[in-house]
Amino acid sequence: MESLTVLGATGSIGTQTLDVVRRHPDRFRIHALTACSRWHDMASLCSEFSPETVVMTDPDAAAALRNHLRETESDTEVLAGDAEVATIAGRTEGNTVVAGIVGAAGVRPTLAAVNAGKRILLANKEALVVTGRLFMEAVHAHGATLIPVDSEHNAIFQCLPEAVQRGEQSLDDAGVGRLLLTASGGPFRQADRDRLALVTPEQAVCHPNWDMGPKISVDSATLMNKGLELIEACWLFQVTPERIEVVVHPQSVVHSMAEYADGSVLAQLGTPDMRTPLAHALGWPERIAAGAQSLDFTRLTGLDFQAPDEQRFPALRLARQSLQMGGCATAVLNAANEEAVAAFLDHRIGFMDIPRLVEEALTELPNPALESLDQVLDVDEGARNFIRERVHRERPA
Repeated sequence: MESLTVLGATGSIGTQTLDVVRRHPDRFRIHALTACSRWHDMASLCSEFSPETVVMTDPDAAAALRNHLRETESDTEVLAGDAEVATIAGRTEGNTVVAGIVGAAGVRPTLAAVNAGKRILLANKEALVVTGRLFMEAVHAHGATLIPVDSEHNAIFQCLPEAVQRGEQSLDDAGVGRLLLTASGGPFRQADRDRLALVTPEQAVCHPNWDMGPKISVDSATLMNKGLELIEACWLFQVTPERIEVVVHPQSVVHSMAEYADGSVLAQLGTPDMRTPLAHALGWPERIAAGAQSLDFTRLTGLDFQAPDEQRFPALRLARQSLQMGGCATAVLNAANEEAVAAFLDHRIGFMDIPRLVEEALTELPNPALESLDQVLDVDEGARNFIRERVHRERPA
């Protein structure tokens, strides 16, 4: 039995992970679950999976859940606070940790799992975006196993030889020349700048292909999600950004590709369902059922590929710029984007203000050398404060 800890159990990644787990009751056991404040959802998961421990980062939600479980005579331990999430992630009882917390909030617990030498199913791209070199050094130092869950990175992972997957061979030694990250283009890929300026949060969260949370849906609409994935891919696969090409693929059938020295291009295809990469990561190196619908090739009308328009969607350019800047610039990019997206979802700024504010943060904030987790989290907080102050100055609440 594989013992699982699911970070962000009530979110999009967490709920889809548990849907795959339900299909394999003889293979997986839920050791621990974490969430923020949705204690009613967590109570249902406790009733179904009987985890040993759950953590609610919201203390009030933890108290409500604890009272509820006491009434049901549950043996599940309930802990509260962000620090406990990292503690649970690093506990030795859980063999595998699903890092499904969105944003920089997932960095510290994911690193705790790395430092404990766990098998980590990485859905939190921000851990690598924010800490980069520090994260990968910790993976190697502690013998952690890192399996990407983001559909694009998981697709590339599947297209690579097993020796590369296991970290026993480099891309160069395997004859891999170029990686191709596909992007759906989001709901506004054909919109002109005038229309983009009028986009509402309600429109931005409606992704045409994927079922995702609001923050990631907005990132997909701005193409910042692809920018963050570009940064993550550089660290995951140890390549320079020049060897990664982003291509817009509206059908979301080809999830990403790897090009080899002989000109062959291997692609991973499937329906747009996050349970597929989750099942692959959960079962690796074996294959297990995901519950996803099979791809019907007879109903495909075509597969289109286009270059992204970085004039209308500057997020990709900003991501590459942050990589070139080095230091803590990618942490600034991520934090500024998270705060700008939160302000947009709160109707305090416009859609095109998101990349504008991110660029201002990259341009105006200091960029120290990356030395420690505490330092980079200080930089993260400084970027957040910069965006909050800028938003308040431009459009007071």
